[in-house]
Amino acid sequence: MPMTELLQAALSPPNLPATGLLIFVLLYWLTVIVGLLDFKTLDIDVDADGHHDVGHEAHMGVSWLNHALAFFNLGRVPLMVFLSFVALPLWVGSILANHYTGNRSWLLGLLFAVPLFIGSLLVAKVLTTPFVHLFATLEKDHADHTNPVGKICTVLLPTTRERLGQAAVRTGEVALTLNVRAASAATELRKGDTALVIDYDAAGRCYLIEPYELS
Repeated sequence: MPMTELLQAALSPPNLPATGLLIFVLLYWLTVIVGLLDFKTLDIDVDADGHHDVGHEAHMGVSWLNHALAFFNLGRVPLMVFLSFVALPLWVGSILANHYTGNRSWLLGLLFAVPLFIGSLLVAKVLTTPFVHLFATLEKDHADHTNPVGKICTVLLPTTRERLGQAAVRTGEVALTLNVRAASAATELRKGDTALVIDYDAAGRCYLIEPYELS
């Protein structure tokens, strides 16, 4: 297919949704390359075990959705990496399907898009599977590098065991602002105090700190 004909096909009504998705992906990676966005700016958090504080029916729905997303490696590879592997086969499939059927109708193009999209999801799952281990390793290295537990912090907002505060901590070259609570019920930490991050409270979604005297 000549380049001019390919461009015309890409901009024809039945192919516009797939072309639009491909353009979005290309523009996104362009902004990542020039440094305007991080490649994980658009991402999703998938809890494959479905641990959410919701009712039973809502829990079942959330659990099903999380398992479906995990099946396609979402949450284990960045969303835009996965979407990139979806966009290209979807675009190619749309161009070929509409070209060989002689279709110019956007409505029929949408009907073609449904099986093409499902097929593209399966293709993306296969193509992203080799990256799962790679990103898991990168995430572990990053978590180890930025883990604030055991680090010294400076209290920014006063905190007690019952009152949530904030503290600043530096891990390597990364500066973090943490939600914190005092580890002991009898402890009150004021702004400017030095403290030690001793644990993470998953239920309270904050870090536990205790006073620390610098020698």
